[in-house]
Amino acid sequence: MADHGEAMCRQVDGGMTRVFELFGKRWTGLIVATLMPGPVHFADLRRAIPGISERMLSDRLMELAVTGLVVREVDAGPPLRVSYRLTEAGRAMEPALKELGRWAETYLADGGQCPERFRK
Repeated sequence: MADHGEAMCRQVDGGMTRVFELFGKRWTGLIVATLMPGPVHFADLRRAIPGISERMLSDRLMELAVTGLVVREVDAGPPLRVSYRLTEAGRAMEPALKELGRWAETYLADGGQCPERFRK
């Protein structure tokens, strides 16, 4: 039997763990991507992300606000309107999200499946 010492064991990077704890949740990446161009009102944000419920959108926005990626702003109106915008830290995700989008266009273009030519 092969000797598997400590050097042979791999561990996930702490930074990657934190990123996927947040962005691994359904909808989070889409919310951040939708906010990239600028502030969006809650109702418009919900319309922009088909399938997300108001409750889920509210929960995810709260998580993003707690982490410091999103700011909630209230326009007293009338009518009362709430919008969300990315902080500097949130906007800093743009290059990574664009790169993931390019990767998906290349490697997941076939209905979410990696094309056969890339499965080697």
